Amino acid sequence: MQEIIDEFTEYIIKTRNYSAHTAVAYVADIDDFLKFFAEFNGANVLVGDLSRADTICFRAWLANRQSRGLSFKSTARALSALRGFYKYLAKHHGIENDAIGLISSPRVPKKLSKAIDASDVADMNGAIHVIDNSEPWIAARDWALVTLLFGCGLRISEALSLRNSDIAGAPESLRIVGKGAKERVVPVLPAVYTAIKKYTELRPFGNAASDELFRSVRGLPMSARMAEKVIEKLRNYLQLPDYVTPHALRHTFATALLSDGADLRSLQELLGHSSLSTTQLYTRVNMSEIMDIYEHCHPRASEDTEN
Repeated sequence: MQEIIDEFTEYIIKTRNYSAHTAVAYVADIDDFLKFFAEFNGANVLVGDLSRADTICFRAWLANRQSRGLSFKSTARALSALRGFYKYLAKHHGIENDAIGLISSPRVPKKLSKAIDASDVADMNGAIHVIDNSEPWIAARDWALVTLLFGCGLRISEALSLRNSDIAGAPESLRIVGKGAKERVVPVLPAVYTAIKKYTELRPFGNAASDELFRSVRGLPMSARMAEKVIEKLRNYLQLPDYVTPHALRHTFATALLSDGADLRSLQELLGHSSLSTTQLYTRVNMSEIMDIYEHCHPRASEDTEN
């Protein structure tokens, strides 16, 4: 069984272009099901046994996760991982299971993200130079990362997957490979490239064309956790709210474009959303901001509207 899981892990990373972090989460979800299935079945699970799991088994697993206090969001992801695993088994090993397709995902309440105030993003530049004043190249790296997330609306995994060859020659746009190996083109603002150029000029290593753009202090490719810590340090230094994360920078990019009149389809392409419904969440955010302004500022907001 472990050999099959290892094959699947390699497949989703190399072929499906999933991040290593996502792959680890998927494997953990699959292991969770296999352990439950072994108890449910009363025996160790062999690969061939997976074709015999029925809807009762799958629903019992979902109920078991709920009894353990796992969130709907976590369980929805786990079910998605298991479906992906079964699709892989069917395609590469001839192991079919129609029952998994009959199981509905838990309904996950969609939370509205919060945008970061533009002045707070600007303040990050000064904060970075105070925090990293002993290492100018680190300060330049961190600001390049912030401007890339904020200026291009990239996911953190997309920013960290960029290589030096991608930004060679001061490109006006970047070709990004996002979730599910979906490609899109995003424009590069001059300020973003200027920040990246300054960083690459100061960087002491990792200058080969094929090297990853963002490097750690030791010269290794920068990890997602390292990038998250950069934003955490800035958040703590500037005493910003907990919602200030790498994803919030991407969200700020989206809400700014929407506020300036970008249409949903264009925004969907820029963000790399597979579904327009995901992009439509930003209209809900924008409308909530408009209503807040209306309630606080419009002269008729407090009037009694009843006849």
